[in-house]
Amino acid sequence: MTHCVARWSGFEPMAMYEGTPAVEEGDPPAGVPLREDKMSSSRKSVALVAALEHEIKPLVKNWRRVEQEYEGRRFKVFEQENAVLICSGIGAEAGRRAAEAAIVLYRPASIRSVGFAGAINPGLKVGDVITPRKVIDGRDGSSTDTGEGHGVVVSSAQVAGPEQKARLGEAYGAMAVDMEGAAVAQGAQARSVSFACVKVISDERDFAMPPVQKFVDHQGQLHVMGLIFYLAVRPWWWPSALRLGLNSRRAARALSKALIPRIVELTTNAVPSR
Repeated sequence: MTHCVARWSGFEPMAMYEGTPAVEEGDPPAGVPLREDKMSSSRKSVALVAALEHEIKPLVKNWRRVEQEYEGRRFKVFEQENAVLICSGIGAEAGRRAAEAAIVLYRPASIRSVGFAGAINPGLKVGDVITPRKVIDGRDGSSTDTGEGHGVVVSSAQVAGPEQKARLGEAYGAMAVDMEGAAVAQGAQARSVSFACVKVISDERDFAMPPVQKFVDHQGQLHVMGLIFYLAVRPWWWPSALRLGLNSRRAARALSKALIPRIVELTTNAVPSR
């Protein structure tokens, strides 16, 4: 399994690999052509922040992969000519740090929190892509108006199961829950960078999530092997883990396909910040 520095909203068993992954059936086209002569640490029109690589793997399969360091922390980054995607890790602190790193290193005109979300609205299904008008921090109730889209996404401090989803829906009128969106929004606001959010549903409202949270450390990194060994000796979790893995692949393809035209539009129209 590949991960960034790393959040988890889906379990996806996969082989370790180096370099550019192979194209898979159902993957969207690669999108904007790659040009390597204008890459690392150059100014970009748009920055995307995703927690895990597998959330956006079909999108970045032909982008250049690099590592960047910011304030003593290393990030996995994917670059193309006018856009950059940085992998943050799991949780609010990881999201905030990644947003700050992206803004300082690449000076984008806008930043987007992208990745997986859990459905609160029972009408949302795996693979549905949502663009919320408002992103709320579930820790303190603070909110950010994105200026586009509709509905509410609430950011939770924990991986949300059915009961917590129900509580968050009642408290905030949210249609879905993620973990990093509000923190990325706050990082963007602190540096006066435009913010928006694009999420894809990877688990539906009543889905029972495997106990992933215990394998996420204080820096937001997921200890994949620990999780695998934990699940291996608990067969009652196998159907849930398998279903979530399949759903995650479907969600990643849907999100990547939806992001390609948005990136083209943003990189065509945006003027990077100074």
